[in-house]
Amino acid sequence: MLDVTGLNTFYGGAHILTDVSLSVGPHEVVALLGRNGAGKSTTIKSIMGLVRPRSGRVTYKGEDITGREPHVVCRLGIGYVPEERRIFSELTVEENFEVGRRPPREDAPQWSAAHLYELFPNLAERRRLAAGRLSGGEQQMLTIARTLMGNPRLVLLDEPSEGIAPLIVEQMARVIGEMKEAGLALLISEQNLHFARLVSDRAVIVEKGEVRFTGTFAELDARPDVAEATLAL
Repeated sequence: MLDVTGLNTFYGGAHILTDVSLSVGPHEVVALLGRNGAGKSTTIKSIMGLVRPRSGRVTYKGEDITGREPHVVCRLGIGYVPEERRIFSELTVEENFEVGRRPPREDAPQWSAAHLYELFPNLAERRRLAAGRLSGGEQQMLTIARTLMGNPRLVLLDEPSEGIAPLIVEQMARVIGEMKEAGLALLISEQNLHFARLVSDRAVIVEKGEVRFTGTFAELDARPDVAEATLAL
């Protein structure tokens, strides 16, 4: 579904990503792992068109989308959940849902507000509350739910477990499992190895903007030197 090949991305004169390649298949959850500053968010933003790579290729369902504008990428069926959340804090939860609403797509799961309130019961209880009054974890749930209202086929999640309570992290893992069960493909940028194991089929590890490992978690466990060199704090 998603293929990234030889991506090189710069911020000014700084070479951030060097020949990054990865793939996500249909109904697959892939964890993009690495320390802070390893290049995970830049990879996600380069795919989404928020940052233009200088070279390399991004293809989605066989179509070259390299460097396209984010709204074009979104219309093709890729949803983006930013690390910063970017909710509309003065709008209610319900109104944030409506901002994300898009028509149904062929071959993509369809999400209604009613279904999402079942998936996120915390939001159902607060549907008429201004989004800025939600907790950090609830705002993260809202950002995911608003993205799902766009009926994407592929979702890019940037650091979904960052800075939220352990109980909410558990709920997030359950939600990601249900998203996969519904037929979505997901690429998740994440530092939390335990969380990544709970929700992902494969791992891609980046360090200093380069891919250092691609494989299953069983294969990663067989290479403790890799985890120690790229993930240990």
